[in-house]
Amino acid sequence: MQNVPTRMGNPGNRLALRSAVIAALGGLLFGFDTAVISGTTDALQDVFSLSSGGLGFTVATALIGTITGAAVTGIWKPADVFGRKKILYAIGLLYLVSAVGSALAPDWVSFMVLRFVGGIGVGAAAAVAPIYNAEVSPPRLRGRMVGLFQFNIVLGILLAYLSNYVTLQLAPEATAWRWMFGVEALPAFAFVLLLVLVPESPRWLMKVGRSTEAGRVIEALAPDPDEARRVHTEVAEALATDGTQQRVPFFARRHRKIILLALAIAAFNQLSGINAVLYYAPSIFSSAGMGESASFLSSTGVGLINLVSTMLALVVIDRLGRRRLMLVGSIGYLVTLGLLAGTFFSQGSDFSGAASLLVVVLVMLFVAAHAFGQGAVIWVFISEIFPTSIRARGQAFGSLVHWAFAAAVSWVFPLLADVVGGGTAFAFFFVCMVGQLVWVLVLMPETKGVPLEKLQRVLGVADDRRAGSDSAR
Repeated sequence: MQNVPTRMGNPGNRLALRSAVIAALGGLLFGFDTAVISGTTDALQDVFSLSSGGLGFTVATALIGTITGAAVTGIWKPADVFGRKKILYAIGLLYLVSAVGSALAPDWVSFMVLRFVGGIGVGAAAAVAPIYNAEVSPPRLRGRMVGLFQFNIVLGILLAYLSNYVTLQLAPEATAWRWMFGVEALPAFAFVLLLVLVPESPRWLMKVGRSTEAGRVIEALAPDPDEARRVHTEVAEALATDGTQQRVPFFARRHRKIILLALAIAAFNQLSGINAVLYYAPSIFSSAGMGESASFLSSTGVGLINLVSTMLALVVIDRLGRRRLMLVGSIGYLVTLGLLAGTFFSQGSDFSGAASLLVVVLVMLFVAAHAFGQGAVIWVFISEIFPTSIRARGQAFGSLVHWAFAAAVSWVFPLLADVVGGGTAFAFFFVCMVGQLVWVLVLMPETKGVPLEKLQRVLGVADDRRAGSDSAR
């Protein structure tokens, strides 16, 4: 234990940490960009004369861009062609253009286009930033450094809520929504500037034949020469297997079980209603009888609960296990969603002060249940169940399912709440979470502490790198 401070204080580790923190700012912008619209929904509906369905589509536009960004990054792999650092620059510029453009958009169509552009940045960031962090991190610190991205997403959501509240207090009412979007330009610009301080990924440099430059970066990132040699060997071995891995079919019969597991956890993640709550939190609180300022302040509390619960889950996930966290989260979903549905059914449109406060408390507990369960588990679980040969494609598949359901739920929620009421909307999510609880109890395997190779044998998908060995598609 006495050696740890020395290792952490090593110049190589400091450079690796600095690089990982800066790249993880893409996650902060990810969270900020997706949540900032929560404070603007009423204004957008008024300014652009939107129906409930039109508002839902407007909110979902950025998520459609996210799906596009994830698909483009996964299929055409621009980070493999141009390098991780150049794509991180491009992501920062997409955020910057979207923030400034959304704030200044003269009409609904241009606003939609610019939100779509920001969504592309979100989808690309989700694919590129974690990869970059993994490739510049020393092996012993890799888990924590890659985890910075998830932490920053949740932090970005909190900052978006807080920024919206502060902007509401300071900006003129008619243009406050524009300032809410424009604020994102500041961290986006800082992200682009700070990227000057990070090196290119040594793995990518070796892949494109720039071995001398890669060696210098590895030496700068490693805490000592022995570590540099180990990292160099690891990168070389990984590159040697890449060509073989790309020939293993993804949609093969033997992969059916793990594909369905990934599909289920990604779909249930959004069928909980979490993005509907995060994107429409002020509107939900307003419908429960709260004033505008109190609604925005309560949304900030939601972001804080999200952050604290995520941190707690990341501390215990390797001790309690993925399945146990999912069980706790599922029960939390059912309790909070059931009580939210009952509260909205019983109060209708006439909320008392006590009922309004109850809605705020229940929404916060709902978000805590999500962050402690699904929010912490989904990406860890998906990354563990796929064999090495298709892990990257499995992660991309899970991401696409997740964002597709996110777009659908975000699009439909305001229309559903407007036509049939908030009680029915929350009751729908409750029924979906009954399905998740059954899935966790009956079908979800525990992956905690199981070596990946053994886990793949247990799931019946032992890694097979023999090209074309399984032609059943």
